[in-house]
Amino acid sequence: MVAMTTNATRNLIIQTGADLIGTKGFGATGINGILTVAGVPKGSFYHYFSSKNDFGLAIIDTFAEEYDTKLDHILNDSSRSYVDRLRAYFDTGFDNMTDCNCTRGCLIGNLGQELAGQNEMFRVRLNNVFSAWEKRFEDCIADAQTAGDIASGIDSADAASFLLSGWEGAILRAKVVKSTEPMERFVRVFFTRCLGISTL
Repeated sequence: MVAMTTNATRNLIIQTGADLIGTKGFGATGINGILTVAGVPKGSFYHYFSSKNDFGLAIIDTFAEEYDTKLDHILNDSSRSYVDRLRAYFDTGFDNMTDCNCTRGCLIGNLGQELAGQNEMFRVRLNNVFSAWEKRFEDCIADAQTAGDIASGIDSADAASFLLSGWEGAILRAKVVKSTEPMERFVRVFFTRCLGISTL
């Protein structure tokens, strides 16, 4: 059997940890449990991470980098109109929640709810991730206005902030009621009331 490379081992620990934390939360997920599921020795953890907090920050950075790529792929898809790119983003969220039976939600949102009030380092890092997402939405909405797909009188920054905060809240509510209905309702309100366009 060929041994895993250094990066592969680190990535395996991060991915395993992200999966467990997405289900159980950061505080309830122990290092030993992560390593057991990953099938790597405890020494490997401290070779890559100085502490659990350091590990948590690495998970945030890794997830954000991967998600940024997915977000850019959706929002920069020139084969779709700008409005359809936003619809595609929401559709991806519906698919993710359906696949997990509304149990996991957004990892960054989950960590924000759990850790932002407890640890300033986590709060700052999570806020940076959310701010970067919000800027992408703002750019897409502004481009839609330039293209004439959305009314120019709408404040793109306000709309992007509402999109991010409302969508994250809808995802949280979907977990509580075990249904994507709150997400569906948010999307309807966002398009019709915020952007002033049909959801059809």
